Amino acid sequence: MQFHYDGFKVGDPDLMPLSPAGAAKEGEGHALPAQVDVLIVGCGPAGLTLAAQLAAFPEINTCIVDQKDGPLELGQADGIACRTVEMFNAFGFAEQVLREAHWVNETTFWRPATDPSQGIVRGGWVKDTEPGLSEFPHVILNQARVHGFYLENMRKSANRLEPCYGWRLADLHIDKDETASHPVSATFVRTSGEDSEKHIVKARFAVGCDGARSEVRRSLGLSLEGDSANQAWGVMDVLVETNFPDLRKKALVRSPGGGSIVLIPREGGYLSRFYVELDKLEADERAAHRNIGLDQMIDAARQILHPYSFEVRNTPWWSIYEIGQRLCARFDDVATEDGEERIPRVFIAGDACHTHSPKAGQGMNVSMQDAFNLGWKLAAVLRGQSPGHILTTYSAERRAIAKELIDFDREWAGMLSAPLKNPDDPHGDGVAPEDIQDYFVRQGCYTAGTATRYAPSLLTGAPTYQPLATGFPIGMRFHSAPVIRLADAKPMHLGHTILADGRWRIFLFADRAAPTDRNSALWQLCNFLETDPSPIRRCTPTQADKDNVIDVRAVFQQPHHDLALESIHAFLLPEKGKFALRDREKIFCPDIESGEDIYAMRGIDRDSGCMVIVRPDQYVANVLPLTARGELTEFFNAFLSAR
Repeated sequence: MQFHYDGFKVGDPDLMPLSPAGAAKEGEGHALPAQVDVLIVGCGPAGLTLAAQLAAFPEINTCIVDQKDGPLELGQADGIACRTVEMFNAFGFAEQVLREAHWVNETTFWRPATDPSQGIVRGGWVKDTEPGLSEFPHVILNQARVHGFYLENMRKSANRLEPCYGWRLADLHIDKDETASHPVSATFVRTSGEDSEKHIVKARFAVGCDGARSEVRRSLGLSLEGDSANQAWGVMDVLVETNFPDLRKKALVRSPGGGSIVLIPREGGYLSRFYVELDKLEADERAAHRNIGLDQMIDAARQILHPYSFEVRNTPWWSIYEIGQRLCARFDDVATEDGEERIPRVFIAGDACHTHSPKAGQGMNVSMQDAFNLGWKLAAVLRGQSPGHILTTYSAERRAIAKELIDFDREWAGMLSAPLKNPDDPHGDGVAPEDIQDYFVRQGCYTAGTATRYAPSLLTGAPTYQPLATGFPIGMRFHSAPVIRLADAKPMHLGHTILADGRWRIFLFADRAAPTDRNSALWQLCNFLETDPSPIRRCTPTQADKDNVIDVRAVFQQPHHDLALESIHAFLLPEKGKFALRDREKIFCPDIESGEDIYAMRGIDRDSGCMVIVRPDQYVANVLPLTARGELTEFFNAFLSAR
């Protein structure tokens, strides 16, 4: 992180200078405002991700409301995928998560013993995450702690954003008049106290992150559509004493009696989460109708884990649920299926628009990615950087991903609940234990959160020049790799320069030409970027730093000791801040000494070099030749406004 460029300041560098809006909020406490830019309903993972993203922009007035009396203390979700930790790094708290969390290194698979009376035996193990898939591991951490990190980010923002607790959304209305400045009207009712106090909030945009029983979704006339697997499961966080050898590894257990367990070791070294298969349900029957209790769940777990002992000493949390996969027809208020064409004003995210079983560990992760996709787009529109029609890409992009999640979850949950195949009848019905392990390995990119790929659109280019950088697939997240920062020889990951600040990135990968060659493609491109026709000059406000909207960085092929900072094109050393100090942290070289050459690792064409354009949510938007100035301009002109 960079600071002090506008003068030395004491104290926490993460604490932003107080904005006028933040000062006003400090005087008002946490009262509901009358008018805001963005109204967020729900303080779950999606809502807090969105709030933390919008809190980065002092000029955006955001309000987040929840019907609970205060912050979550004990969360339901706990699995944090590799891709999500990458996103946390952009928000600045990945290191804190990694310090507290349990790291999932291996997954073991348990199957019935040949002699059923012997119970279960370990059938195999695999690395939980494919080597090289991400620089971050798959980790386990209580959802409430994740909420806490987001809340801390919000409190340290210039606007000192805090949730308004204790208010329930009673009604939401949208004025479809395109000229209305604040077309969303939301009525809230106090959830505590003797009187039913009401308050109306007017908003430019509203986002429902209010869970599977979403009132925002209901107000849009939408419903979750799908089916149930008619299978009850229990989940419990327990402090247990057992001689089961894989208590501190992720384990998938299939027993001779047909029951299944998914074991997730929790943070702290002692706590464990058990997902336990329980009763089959009749069609349209709810798990709650069975009155299944904790003792029944513990007994089922003990039977599945036979011959191992299982003595529960303490149960901080438990729940019973039924598996169901459900999806909304769209994630915003515009009925395009009926020919409606306008800028969306209300959105839904997370469980409000897709639900599924928790055993794949994707629910919280996908919900946060919904919000990360939407947040920067709302900020771009509200800050005048982009026209409102970019907001239509949210529903298009994220619904497709949610559909993939539900299809995966249906197959995975089905495998865990399906009858086991008779080993004496290999062609019979059922699932073989080894099939479960093979499927887990095949779907590794998906469970790590790195398989998401956005289709070509306004914000994502066609793969015309993909061969120039095969390791940066267009539409997929920017797969970071080690580099050396030239100015201070710091070994670091290139992807860690992408922060949750709403900026676009262009990474210039130089060709073989000497960095001082003024006729090289990279030098000529830098000449272009600092002149008026370029998207940098066209889209950057006059008084702003040159990297205010698009942050350009360069990677050269030479070892860092062979490259002189002062010989690099001045465009890559931009003057910033009121003292016009040069930013020396935009130039990188491969980490040759460690053998981790980003050119080789990510399939970058050494002869031609290339540009890799990255969206504010860390997804690769385009790959272009260094000479493609016209195509670069055309790409950005489609969605970035002139300033």
